[in-house]
Amino acid sequence: MVKVAAATLALTLTLAGPAPAQDAAASLGARLLQDAGIKAAVEAIRAEEPQTLADQARICEVEAPPFKETKRGELYAQLLREAGLTNVRTDKEGNVLGELVGAQARPHLVFAAHLDTVFPEGTDVRVTREGTLMRGPGIGDDCRGLAVVLAVARTMVKQGLKVPGTITFVGNVGEEGLGDLRGVKYLFNEGMKGRIDRFVSVDGTGYGITHIAVGSLRYRVTFKGPGGHSYGAFGRSNPLHALGRAVETISDFEVPLDPKTTFNVGRIGGGTSVNSIPFEAWMEVDMRSADPSALQALDAKFHRAVDDAVRAEDARWMQSMLTVDKALVGNRPAGRTAADAPIVRAAVSVTEALGLPVSLDEGSTDSNLPMSLGIPAITIDGGGRGRDAHALTESFDAADSWKGTQRALLLAIALAQP
Repeated sequence: MVKVAAATLALTLTLAGPAPAQDAAASLGARLLQDAGIKAAVEAIRAEEPQTLADQARICEVEAPPFKETKRGELYAQLLREAGLTNVRTDKEGNVLGELVGAQARPHLVFAAHLDTVFPEGTDVRVTREGTLMRGPGIGDDCRGLAVVLAVARTMVKQGLKVPGTITFVGNVGEEGLGDLRGVKYLFNEGMKGRIDRFVSVDGTGYGITHIAVGSLRYRVTFKGPGGHSYGAFGRSNPLHALGRAVETISDFEVPLDPKTTFNVGRIGGGTSVNSIPFEAWMEVDMRSADPSALQALDAKFHRAVDDAVRAEDARWMQSMLTVDKALVGNRPAGRTAADAPIVRAAVSVTEALGLPVSLDEGSTDSNLPMSLGIPAITIDGGGRGRDAHALTESFDAADSWKGTQRALLLAIALAQP
């Protein structure tokens, strides 16, 4: 095993030395690769890519529906132990954590990927392979991220790399759908509160760097009334008609193009039969923007639209029968890490040092939460090429996917510097 002295790294490869932090970070990738031990580790993780892909498939074949990530979490904990991490554990929210202790407790980097998928219990999650192409629900999102995080941890231990700071590797729950970032919310608000200096999520395929967090608000809106027979009780206010009025108004919302701001009524339901006035009707609404003020303005319009729809339906029949409940079921905060922040510059520098294309992106990921708290955070793609994310036909092309694994390793090393 090649061992690199932490003291040497801390002296020569620092995020914030005599030069401004941004300038130091901008050249960090190239300077790291000048170290023989680090260069050997980068080559080793390339050679280990077949194992990384095997792990990716193995992880993916353990289903992990929203709020039911336990089985996959148990496997991931086992894999982190086998990788040689210390203090491997599962917290009370279901996040799986393992540590690579550095020379010092700080800086403390969390390097994470999410365990959950969008697919319901009972989905066929078998993975098939044909050449470099892998197919299976969740194979890219986020089985790829989990495999890359595992590969980085295993390589650092196997190669005997020592860094100044401590890295906690995490498989977190609750990134998808109504999980509402519950895994990272627990990490930052309770489990590791005040102890995380930098955060990286590995999520998606390709080589993007997400530094702008698209916030979202999600509601389940339930309209209620007395219901009744469609003929005998005709003239009563209809919850489903009120829902229709609300959807019509929402569909005509005008929103900014820049910052991009969006809305969607994604699901509706209610009623018991074609010849009954429903006593209940519901819809689920998603609204997004990278700008908190734009999202707040859209939220206010949404509330007015729903309340006006109830009043209009009651007024149509000159009654006062309907009530409405607007339950907030998802709240992902918007935020951003500045493009010239040291963590972004470091990610760009390691990307460039490996000859990969640089793409600064926006998105909705686990990094939303730390960004909103002002903690340096980004999300990086895990390499390879993915298609049909969130679909049963999801696929991952592993041609040259090792490049993404190399970048993740070099970035983890970079962000463990003072």
